[in-house]
Amino acid sequence: MARQADVVYATATYAAAAAAAAGARRPLVAKLVSDPAYERARRYGLFSGTLEAFQTERSVRDLPLKQLRTAALRRAKRVVVPSRYLAEIAAGWGIDRSRIEVLTNPAPPPIDVEPAALLAGTFVFVGRLTEQKALPVAFAALAEVPEAQLVLVGDGPERESLERLVRELGLADRVRFLGSLSRDEVLRQLAGARAAVLSSAWENLPHAAVEALAVGTPVVSTAVGGVPEVVHDDENGLLVPAGDVPALAAALRRMLEDDALHGRLAAGAQPSVAAIGRDATYERLERFSRRGRGVTPRVLFVGRGRLKLPLAPWLAKKWDALGRSSTSACSMQVREPVTPVSRCSPTPRRRSIRGCRSR
Repeated sequence: MARQADVVYATATYAAAAAAAAGARRPLVAKLVSDPAYERARRYGLFSGTLEAFQTERSVRDLPLKQLRTAALRRAKRVVVPSRYLAEIAAGWGIDRSRIEVLTNPAPPPIDVEPAALLAGTFVFVGRLTEQKALPVAFAALAEVPEAQLVLVGDGPERESLERLVRELGLADRVRFLGSLSRDEVLRQLAGARAAVLSSAWENLPHAAVEALAVGTPVVSTAVGGVPEVVHDDENGLLVPAGDVPALAAALRRMLEDDALHGRLAAGAQPSVAAIGRDATYERLERFSRRGRGVTPRVLFVGRGRLKLPLAPWLAKKWDALGRSSTSACSMQVREPVTPVSRCSPTPRRRSIRGCRSR
């Protein structure tokens, strides 16, 4: 299948993608959102620290994962990352810096969103309910600000323990778990919030922060990973050290009590992400996927996840940017017949490789 493409574009399973690209003598473009070796080490229970700590960890248990990651990614002609923070980490693996492209996750267009009707003083968290998000820190900070409310949008393995913690802290009447919502409803919740809140212990560049700013909502966040690249302290949000409950509580209180501050940060939110809109981002993606060819290439997609058809317009645009005559090989589950955007087998098996060809 790789021989039918001009470029192999991988968002996961990098070793398989690198092998396919090498066998077909095709260039590989890899999209990273984290360190794949780190994610596997945490998933397998081999490491429990932060992403930064993992980079210097010398355990023999982690070494094979790191070697596999690095061997695969060094084959890539381009490694696309969403933040300068992750670019520096990837460069530490021995990847040529000239091959690393920083392409921030695109912000939704600056459209007017009807805000959800939330109680006064409500902060909104959007994301997976995982250890990484350090939500107990957010709850402890909330306990110090009695006039604050918190809405959590998303689900994850920590939900049950977090709900129990909320009850133990006596916050059940001020914290609501909404679970997973549609993207439109997520934007409505963010638009209705006093501010978005992120208490993460580590991050790359959370898309929730970009989406909050795009709907004009300031962000209160820990200054971890690539967050300071989009959330600028005292310009479109407030940044605090990770794990610092008093600092986070103070930031929440300032956001509630200082209307002038809140108004200034909210006014700076949308303009701060105007340069990373979808059109500009996908134009850059198309430019470097075309580089040296002069025509839009055929692209083999290799990844993992679920592809829901029909494709959302923004995802169709992304595919179009990479290759208007593209091929997709994904560990994806497609549950519906294919739309005009992409002609694929309607029922590919998970972890198998199936093809999709756009019109």
